[in-house]
Amino acid sequence: MIHCRRCGMENLEDATYCDACGASLASDAEGGQATPAEEVADSPKRSSRSLGGTPAEKPAAVSRAEGTALSEAPPDRSPPDRRPRAKLVLVRGGRVGREFPIWESEVMLGRWDAEHGIFPEIDLDEDDPEAKVSRRHARIFYREGQFWIEDLGSLNGTFVNRGPRLHPHQPVPLRHGDEIIVGKTFLRFLIEGL
Repeated sequence: MIHCRRCGMENLEDATYCDACGASLASDAEGGQATPAEEVADSPKRSSRSLGGTPAEKPAAVSRAEGTALSEAPPDRSPPDRRPRAKLVLVRGGRVGREFPIWESEVMLGRWDAEHGIFPEIDLDEDDPEAKVSRRHARIFYREGQFWIEDLGSLNGTFVNRGPRLHPHQPVPLRHGDEIIVGKTFLRFLIEGL
C-alpha cells in the first residue's frame, strides 16, 4: 500500500493519484518515501465524498522542495443544514444547459474511469468529447460560509472568470455567477436563492 503524504489515505500499489484527495502518488511510489503506517495510523481517513456529519478538514498543500505550507482553506465548522445549495450549469461544450447540483460539502469534477476507480461526483465525460478534462480535475468544497474551488493538478488547468490558471492545490473562493473553465468545458457556478 502507498500512503498519501497529503491526507494519509492508503492507496493500492499501482495507484498514480490518491483516491481520497487526488494528490499525485508518483514520488511516494518511485522514491520509496511513502509515509510509514505508524505515522498515519492516528490520522483519520479522508474521503473525497462526505457522507454526512462534519467533513474532514483540508490539509495544507505542501511544497516538496521547501516543505512549507502553501495554503490552507479554513475548516468547515458550519452546520451542514445551513450550507446553501449550489449548482454548476454547462454553458459551453457538451450539452449546454445541463445542470450539476452540488449536494455535498465537497465534490470532485472530472471524468469517470471505472478501471482506475475514479468516480467524480460531477462527471464531465459525456460533455468533454476532446478529453481535455482530467480524470481528477478539480474539486469544489464549502468551508466557513464560503464555496472554494481547487485544481487537483489537472493537465489542462482550471480557470475562474477567465483569470490566470489556478495553481494546483491552492483553493480560491467562488462567488455566485463565477465562470469556471475546466479543459475546454465552461461552467457557471450558481448559488440557489441569490
